[in-house]
Amino acid sequence: METKNRTAITIEATVKAPVEKVWEYFNGPEHIVNWAFASEDWHAPKATNDLRVDGQFSTTMAAKDGSFSFDFGGVYTAVIEHKLIEYTLGDGRKVKVTFTSQGNETKVVETFEAEDTHSIEMQRGGWQAILDNFKKYTETK
Repeated sequence: METKNRTAITIEATVKAPVEKVWEYFNGPEHIVNWAFASEDWHAPKATNDLRVDGQFSTTMAAKDGSFSFDFGGVYTAVIEHKLIEYTLGDGRKVKVTFTSQGNETKVVETFEAEDTHSIEMQRGGWQAILDNFKKYTETK
């Protein structure tokens, strides 16, 4: 099997909420369906999450007009409550998410391996838009 060096992309957001709430909203399927999309013309009609090492997760992301949808999923490789999540996507790319408590705020940093189809800028923008949507949802609920 060929090992490919992939570009790592990092995005981040500081959420005005304690780490316990941020963790719950980031990982609870009942919350994921409310934020796991990059723009208002998309939505996440379904999410499952077995948050443990070797557990699987899947989120369906779909255009609201029904023209396109895909499942975003993978398997967890590390989980440290309120601190760290690492997983491998279905295509083999790796993702690391850290949660740093800063009192009543939480810094969320995601580093993911880029795929080969879309530009680095497009991938960074899409993932950042989803994280920004998560921040907005968590801060207003």
